[in-house]
Amino acid sequence: MDYSIEAEEKLNGYSVICGIDEAGRGPLAGAVYAAAVILPDGFEHPLINDSKKLSEKKREELFDVICSNAVSYCIGTASEKEIDDINILRATFLAMKRAVDGLSPRPGLALVDGNSLPGTGIAEKCIIKGDSKCISIASASILAKVSRDRYMKKLAEDYPEYQFEKHKGYGTQLHYDMIKKYGISPVHRRSFLKNLDLK
Repeated sequence: MDYSIEAEEKLNGYSVICGIDEAGRGPLAGAVYAAAVILPDGFEHPLINDSKKLSEKKREELFDVICSNAVSYCIGTASEKEIDDINILRATFLAMKRAVDGLSPRPGLALVDGNSLPGTGIAEKCIIKGDSKCISIASASILAKVSRDRYMKKLAEDYPEYQFEKHKGYGTQLHYDMIKKYGISPVHRRSFLKNLDLK
């Protein structure tokens, strides 16, 4: 983890900086999640990393660490209907903007994982593979992933036949089999399934 990224941006005049990342762009069901996190100056933690590199148990532990240490954090979402209406990329950017809008104090700069600027209304800087380089982005990655996984487990209680707790909505063989058996539910992304043969 490069702990100098936020410090360098503060030297450039940005006193309040947040990291942003998303979870759930690829699944066939459920909302897309984004998190925005402002960490205190100099915050370091040896285990915080890209959420995909951590076990579910470790992510849950770090979720509490991040929430208890953050200056501010917010989880933003865009629903499956919004995804169908405006497409997944725009819906992801909408979730990111909602996350930034929920922060207090309002940051002057957002460090964003990836190569596309979401348009949050503040200065933005993309960092490729930022979730493994920048601690505020990595922290956002963990908050978004854990929040979405918890949400998918709740959906599993509401729609047990789809077994969302196992695949979290991703396009596994099990998930496709359940869709073919039970049809498309109200929480599925219809735009992701329009070419699916349900016969």
